[in-house]
Amino acid sequence: MLAGASPAFADTEETSVDATPDTASPNDRDRTIIVTGERAANEAEERAAQTPGGTDVVTYDEYADKSLMSLRDALAFSPGVYLQPRYGQEVRISIRGSGLSRGFHMRGLTLLQDGVPINLADDNGDFQELEPIFFEYLEVYRGANALRFGSGTLGGAVNGVTPTGETAAGLYLRGDVGSFETYRGLVSYGVQSGPGDAWAAISYDNSNGDRDHAQRNSLRFHGNVGLQIANNIENRFYASVNSIDQEIPGALDLATVLNAPRTGNFVGDQARDIDSIRLQNRTRFSFAGGQFDVGGFVNAKSLYHPIFQVVDQESTDRGVYARFDYATGPFEVTLGGETRFGDTKAKRFVNLNGARGAPTFDADQRASTSNIYGEVRFRPIEPLQLIAGAIYADGFREQRELFNSFAGGATGITGRAEFDGFSPKFGVLFEANENIQFFANYSRSVEFPGFIEVAQIASFVSLDPQRAWTAEIGTRGRAGIVEWDLAAYRADIEGELLQFNVGPDIPASTFNADETYHQGIEAALSIDLAPWARLRQVYTYSDFRFEDDPQYGDNRLPVVPEHVYRAELRLGTDTLHIAPNVEWVPDGPFADYSNTLQVDGYALVGITAGATVAEGIDLFVDSRNLFDEKAVGDISAAITATPASAIFYPVERRAVFGGMRARF
Repeated sequence: MLAGASPAFADTEETSVDATPDTASPNDRDRTIIVTGERAANEAEERAAQTPGGTDVVTYDEYADKSLMSLRDALAFSPGVYLQPRYGQEVRISIRGSGLSRGFHMRGLTLLQDGVPINLADDNGDFQELEPIFFEYLEVYRGANALRFGSGTLGGAVNGVTPTGETAAGLYLRGDVGSFETYRGLVSYGVQSGPGDAWAAISYDNSNGDRDHAQRNSLRFHGNVGLQIANNIENRFYASVNSIDQEIPGALDLATVLNAPRTGNFVGDQARDIDSIRLQNRTRFSFAGGQFDVGGFVNAKSLYHPIFQVVDQESTDRGVYARFDYATGPFEVTLGGETRFGDTKAKRFVNLNGARGAPTFDADQRASTSNIYGEVRFRPIEPLQLIAGAIYADGFREQRELFNSFAGGATGITGRAEFDGFSPKFGVLFEANENIQFFANYSRSVEFPGFIEVAQIASFVSLDPQRAWTAEIGTRGRAGIVEWDLAAYRADIEGELLQFNVGPDIPASTFNADETYHQGIEAALSIDLAPWARLRQVYTYSDFRFEDDPQYGDNRLPVVPEHVYRAELRLGTDTLHIAPNVEWVPDGPFADYSNTLQVDGYALVGITAGATVAEGIDLFVDSRNLFDEKAVGDISAAITATPASAIFYPVERRAVFGGMRARF
């Protein structure tokens, strides 16, 4: 099958954007951020506003004063996105309970860079490969609203869009220093000449981390080159290279988290080291009323991961995509498809303090995930849009086990699982006026298990895809000084893929739950108190439960707290400003499926500030957890937990970072 290009390819198109357009405000002209053009981000916001469900576009200047260690720093104020740091650049990312119990890697969410998924062909992935310091903006499409990205997952999609030589011309520098001997830097340069343009960036990050045995080091490159071949044909080539070394401090028991959160685990010198290269190309054909995108990509990745054993994997994923958009009269049509193939050499060894010992496992893994999708939008009257769409996906996971020391050596066992699923979507969008919208949608999602789930034994665990029907209603808009985004949803799930820790030296097990439901509220409220004062807030309510389960009854699902509230009060102008912020979790989540242990909540207070000290030069400060709160920030789910269970991760310790941005 052809694979559907996501709209992020459109988001990075080579539109002519003057660095300081006449319509820009004086404050806009004074900003020293990675991009100087805003048209692409504005177009992304317009597309998001035409979606009958939860969406968000987060631009670089919204988080430029943060020390950008992970996606959490970029998406902290995106409604409905649960991002909890574990250590270094490792975070738990979940939308609407996606990948709820996955305490490592990622599942239930499609992550993309410039429209191409970084997920492997079995849909697992490492979000550390997304570097938020590179992005011009991020698009967040929650749940089935991400159909335009070819995503049929419960959580939806997050797409990071990088600048081009047109939107970020010239030289841009950024440097951060701070607590735990942290040093970060970025150099980027963009240029445009005639029908072509180019942009490239290099970032470096080094830190000892806020816990023992949490040192990290990364060097990353990303660049793209665009060429207008003809008036209606343009091509863009992208390249990314990552080298990421991260020590793993491990989970702690509850008492240690609350009294000595700096503690780390040195046993086995656990780490996750990633080296990867990603190449992608997109060609766009434009015509009256629409456009057609087609392209391909290849991702090569090496993972060296000493944990209970040394996991040593070499993988290559490749794919193709296509996307067709057309509008005529009251109708708009989107058609697309995507296919990904992946091969992995999966080996494991005895962990000799982080080094390879005797081999314990060797297998060849093959996977494929493909989809085709379509959406029709009809406007019977001007303020009303009716939307219908669907995505069909199929795929397989195959493992040929060559050696298994626990099975006596060479085995030759092959396990294979095949999946498919059809997910329709129906929606309505009503525009009460040019500033206020109401929306509703009803959709199905299907998620296939990956190798982490099915390959728990050589012949594969018999697992079903996770299927859900989700209903959503909401509103967004602006009235006077108030801007809001509010969505309520309920997902009824069959076969939710849940995991639990079965021992310190054994990887997590996975099972299909019978019936569960996820329901909640995703809210954002911004108030312009004065020309120099703005209060922005996000609140997420999460009620995730078993439903009449034979073992767990109606227990709450662990890990995600019921209430999460964040607020920031920004005082001043772009020339000089200060912004105190707070993250409040009134009550912590349960740690286990049995609901025998619930952790306490917490409140973290921080301050960011920025100042323009000369034309094109800014200084910024990011202070976190000022009162040095000690609390549980994240949990690895267990069947039954006690305070002695080593499944808890502390919140970030008190830290201060500062830096400079400069554009020439």
